[in-house]
Amino acid sequence: MTGPTTPPPGERPPMAVGDMSPEGSTTVVPVKPPELDPVDKKVLCSAMCQCQTRPNIGADGRRLKQECVSGRLKALDETLKHTSPYKAEYTYDMTKRPPQPFLDKEVATKGRELWPGWTKTLWPKDPTRPQPYVAGRGYTRRPDVVIVKDPSKPPTQDNIKQVVEMKFPDDQYRLGQRQAYIKIAGDRNKMVPLDLKQCDCDRPEPKPPKVPVEQLGPAAAAAGIIYMIVTKRPPPSGVPAF
Repeated sequence: MTGPTTPPPGERPPMAVGDMSPEGSTTVVPVKPPELDPVDKKVLCSAMCQCQTRPNIGADGRRLKQECVSGRLKALDETLKHTSPYKAEYTYDMTKRPPQPFLDKEVATKGRELWPGWTKTLWPKDPTRPQPYVAGRGYTRRPDVVIVKDPSKPPTQDNIKQVVEMKFPDDQYRLGQRQAYIKIAGDRNKMVPLDLKQCDCDRPEPKPPKVPVEQLGPAAAAAGIIYMIVTKRPPPSGVPAF
């Protein structure tokens, strides 16, 4: 489950200046790319592995793997009354500094449900935004997952732990996508790609515990709920608590 995060194709890992070599030249050492915490990686990789083998199927027969992942994470957030640490596909207004998520009017931790044509009705209500909305200009971005520090607070930049871009085989970064996610996170080291190859999907899951996870305390129960909703399986004994 662990392993270094590789930069997207065509990009080199960041470099740091190290000690002087015996010949007097400066040694350049690659900086270790940012990684997910083990608990976060466990949850997100579980969803990716499940959706790789059992994706949603579109009306045209396409295998919608990313839609499968976001659907599971959204179901998790709904079950936890929008206090999940994993916020899937929240739309951010990139014309703000820092970028701001579109949030529900009544529930501050819930993403706003945007409707077809919302850019012609909701967007113009803020005169500080570029007018009119033009598709393809990068005015809005929707990261795969934003992990928050405090699930009881909205996913604004001060509460962002990491922004995660999940990549299935053959997925590629779109123009400006990586830099936009760094702007949302507010720190290059908080933008983390998660490739399916990092998830060890072939590893068998541990057997379910004999003792119901709810008897292990509130924290363990919460971890069990997250695991069961995301993977649609009973929680294994090794699921760590939040």
